[in-house]
Amino acid sequence: MKNSVVKIMNCMGSQNSLIFNIKNFAGALLLMLFMSSIAYAQSEPKVSAKIDSTTIKIGEQINFEISVDTDTTALVVFPENQRFSPLEVIDATEIDTFKNKDRYNLIKKYALTQFDSGNYILPKQAVLINEKPFFTDSIAIRVNDVVVDTTKQKMFDIKELVAVDKSYGGWLSYLLWILGILLVVGGLLYWFVFRKKPLTEEEKVALLPPFDRAMLELKKLEESKYLIQSEYKQYYSELTDIVRSYIEEDVNISALESTTEELIQKLEMLKDAGNLEIDEATIKQFKSVLQTADLVKFAKSKPETKAAESDRSIIEQIVIKTKEAIPEPTEEELKETEEYLEILAKKRKKKKLIIAGISSLILVFIATGVAVSYYGFNYVKDTVIGHPTKELLEGEWIASEYGYPAIFLETPKVLRRIKIPLPAESQEIIRGNQAFIYGSLIDNFYILTSSTTFKEGYELDVQKAIDGTISTFKAQGAKNIITKQEEIQTPSGKSGTKTFGSMKINAPGSDKEINSNYVLLSFVENNGFEQLIIAYEKGDDYADAIVERIINSIDFKTQN
Repeated sequence: MKNSVVKIMNCMGSQNSLIFNIKNFAGALLLMLFMSSIAYAQSEPKVSAKIDSTTIKIGEQINFEISVDTDTTALVVFPENQRFSPLEVIDATEIDTFKNKDRYNLIKKYALTQFDSGNYILPKQAVLINEKPFFTDSIAIRVNDVVVDTTKQKMFDIKELVAVDKSYGGWLSYLLWILGILLVVGGLLYWFVFRKKPLTEEEKVALLPPFDRAMLELKKLEESKYLIQSEYKQYYSELTDIVRSYIEEDVNISALESTTEELIQKLEMLKDAGNLEIDEATIKQFKSVLQTADLVKFAKSKPETKAAESDRSIIEQIVIKTKEAIPEPTEEELKETEEYLEILAKKRKKKKLIIAGISSLILVFIATGVAVSYYGFNYVKDTVIGHPTKELLEGEWIASEYGYPAIFLETPKVLRRIKIPLPAESQEIIRGNQAFIYGSLIDNFYILTSSTTFKEGYELDVQKAIDGTISTFKAQGAKNIITKQEEIQTPSGKSGTKTFGSMKINAPGSDKEINSNYVLLSFVENNGFEQLIIAYEKGDDYADAIVERIINSIDFKTQN
């Protein structure tokens, strides 16, 4: 009995011990859960925002501040400027960082404004913390008109638009290319045509007067090695050529092609006629040397070296005496000679100009041919003559956002804000409309983008909106409108409707019809309706390239 009681007591003790252990475990578990919840609450980031005013005047600044409280290991990314649309960011400060033990307090401030009056919503702003988004609250902003007391403030007329000088950045490259080509052409012409080339020794000798040239060549013959090397034929050939060339040039008789007897007869005839005052002894000496030269050249005779040297001296004296025997030219002869030299100079100058002109034309034709083969005829023609849309395509493009909800575009020119009058029935459903334009339907290139927001409860029929835009083409004088339609997706991943085709437009005040292509892009984005209209002359390849670039640039900034 006693043992049974002990066993029962032991069992009860074991049960009590088990109950105590379970209670201890549950308490520990609750404590762990409590501590983990505290730790989680401490590690959970906090994002808050505040603004200094919700009502401003047009252009007045709003200070918007975003504060993040997180641990020191978190990666925080604040919103970018474009996320604040329809408000514009004037300035954004650097992130201020304050450390509190193992926590960071990060603060970033933005200066915002708006230049159109109305009621706006500052969207929720997403702050990424370790790639997880945390959102601020959206805030309603009222932008009031600036009230002007015209009784105290003097009013002035609105100033006219100021024309901005056209940018010639695209033409600068063409101008540099043209200048480079002209410099190359000019350099080649100067080097090969107009440059005074350094004369060779033979050219310098050839430009000397006949007498000086003959005396110089006789001196060179004296210093030659013909006689040392027993080359008598070469020696006498040069000796007779020197004297014959001199006589032919200065005495004006055919000497190079004449035989010895014929040449002597011509000299004697000039002497008898009184046109050459030379004595008979000189003619006999000349005849003797010519005969010796004939024997050496044709009969292979070999005179003594001293005799050959003597013959050279005799020829030198004959040249001197012949020079002295030539009568001085009369004034009429000198005048005729000067006129002849002037005529020759003019002919040479004219020849150089002709060569320069032909060379320039050849270079231009070659350069044009290379350019046409590489770029094509139309591109070269448009580059030289000019083409409006080619200048737009190759000019400096502008990347900007337009309207609200904002559409991002790259365009060859800045689009100008315009106001589109809305019918009374449309004003009941449309909250706001903003439009921006470049050109007109009859210009070489036309762009119009519009952003429209509707009042709550209105469901937009996109097809009816597209049909309404086509109707505006007709109202502006377009006819024979051909329409095609397809769904598109921009490179940025935005889906929309593309309506495109061709039409004819009558130019105002003229019977001329303009064949045009058009592209109409329609998007429903950010609770708004965006349309982009482009029109241009049919068959314009440059305009096709512009359209493609504009479409590829389309993007919409997501509003939170």
